Amino acid sequence: MTSLAVTVFILVYVGMALGRVPGLAVERTGVALLGLIVLLAFGELSLEEAGRAVDMPTIALLFALMILSAQFEQSGFYRLVAARVTHAARNPKVLLALLIAVTGLLSAILTNDVIVFAFTPLICAGLLSQKLDPRPYLVALAGAANAGSAATLIGNPQNILIGQAGGLDFWRYFLISLPPVLASLAFVYWAVLATWRKALSAPIAAAPVEPVAIDRFQTLKGLIAVLALIALFLTPLPRELSALAVAGCLLLSRRLSSHEMIGSVDWHLLLLFICLFGVTAAFGKAGLAQDGLAWLAGLGVLPERLSVMLPVTLAASNTIGNVPAVILILQLLPDLSQGALAGLALLSTFAGNLLLTGSMCNIIVAERARAQGASLSFMDFARSGIPMTLASLAVTTLWLWATGLMVF
Repeated sequence: MTSLAVTVFILVYVGMALGRVPGLAVERTGVALLGLIVLLAFGELSLEEAGRAVDMPTIALLFALMILSAQFEQSGFYRLVAARVTHAARNPKVLLALLIAVTGLLSAILTNDVIVFAFTPLICAGLLSQKLDPRPYLVALAGAANAGSAATLIGNPQNILIGQAGGLDFWRYFLISLPPVLASLAFVYWAVLATWRKALSAPIAAAPVEPVAIDRFQTLKGLIAVLALIALFLTPLPRELSALAVAGCLLLSRRLSSHEMIGSVDWHLLLLFICLFGVTAAFGKAGLAQDGLAWLAGLGVLPERLSVMLPVTLAASNTIGNVPAVILILQLLPDLSQGALAGLALLSTFAGNLLLTGSMCNIIVAERARAQGASLSFMDFARSGIPMTLASLAVTTLWLWATGLMVF
């Protein structure tokens, strides 16, 4: 049955790369779920083994952060911020810089996927009301969300996975990541500015700012929850338990329905994680990956080296996506050093800015924008994504080498 596990593994990750099953309305989560069902049905993986393969602390932490984000969404905070950003400047360059700064900051705290899910339709509405070409701003939104999210171990799903798997210290990682993250945000700005000069030279038409209803008490409650979460990260309490405690307190509300709060959770993303854990566990049982790694080690090709990890993360992130790539790497390489894990978090996240398919965040922006009547094509993204990514990876590689975290 080993051949079945390998076949399913290959087909699932091909599905991750394509984004769907050709000819069927089955997207990434459906592909992973079908793969897991086949493995269970043919006895390649038992339910108990599938359950043990799931990293529950990671799932719990991601769920709790989605509840925290739902607090801000339900209070109207996201609508207010999006309205203020899109109407704050009469100069497109200033508007671009403001959008990148705000998105990068929020993504580092509240996870990039949930930020762009909430922000994209709101930003599109504000831009279209001012007769602006939304494409450069949408590229900047995705690029800044990815770049900013690399600053913390809760900024994106792959960092959550890496932080939990390696037991990385939250604040030490933050200090390591901050310089390349700030540089990457600057590269997002300059890349979009350089590749969309004509669109960003058009004057901004004055448009009335419609009043945004915001529940100040619930927004304040959310801000206090963020501060409480940051404070708890300074304690020995596991991050997932800290986040769940904060999420539980937020659900105790007289005004916001727990049904709506829980309904705001991206259950598709959580299910994708669970299924990929099972599929990669079955592949790991086959032993082929271990044999391959042993062969590479014999040749002196070590995955902890920048010369190996850089091209691997760049290629894998832009084919199967950075989240599936990280799940696979952690499954095959469970003993990476903390320096290599920090490098994996930074490199896999920045690599996701290369192409539209590089990260779930990019895909969410494109799909949510299309629903608002704003098209963002593969080439629209690539014209800015390629230069911003290559610059970010170059600086990050030098930083990891200079700090002694990784070697070439």
